[in-house]
Amino acid sequence: MKITDRGQVEVNDHMQTTAPNVYAIGDVVRGAMLAHKAEEEGVMVAEILAGQKPHIDYNLIPNVIYTWPEVAAVGKTEEQLKSAGINYKSGQFPMRALGRSRASGDLDGFVKILADATTDEVLGVHMIGARAADLIAEAVTAMEFRASAEDIARMSHSHPTYAEAVKEAALAATGDRALHM
Repeated sequence: MKITDRGQVEVNDHMQTTAPNVYAIGDVVRGAMLAHKAEEEGVMVAEILAGQKPHIDYNLIPNVIYTWPEVAAVGKTEEQLKSAGINYKSGQFPMRALGRSRASGDLDGFVKILADATTDEVLGVHMIGARAADLIAEAVTAMEFRASAEDIARMSHSHPTYAEAVKEAALAATGDRALHM
């Protein structure tokens, strides 16, 4: 097997090493050191071995930091969009404006949605707050199906929940229409 200058196992796009019939996934290969990334890579290798044609979109692997409040993100950052020359819009909603946050006393944080300025496709979602590790799954799902901020804004979200912040951020990204601001 070939090892990179960073001490990682070199693999191709199918997670195959330079050694015949040897695959590597997870922390020993390029990319984020996340259990759910390793799981997706493991599933991909199993599907390849079964003769299927899987893929992984690493842009849609969420990054979560299990602090309090939790931090979670998926997709592109504003810095990445700027350096790629992508025209985008942003909508943000503070957790402290949610009834659920106020009732639980978890007031810190926000949800930010970055969407293409022309197509409204969601390009990145970033959040800090209670249950962000769980809430990011909604953003991953939306982005997997190339949803627009308007698509998220039109979905009914239970009240009172932390998830309402995702809807509110989507409303803020589409004409600054947040309801609870």
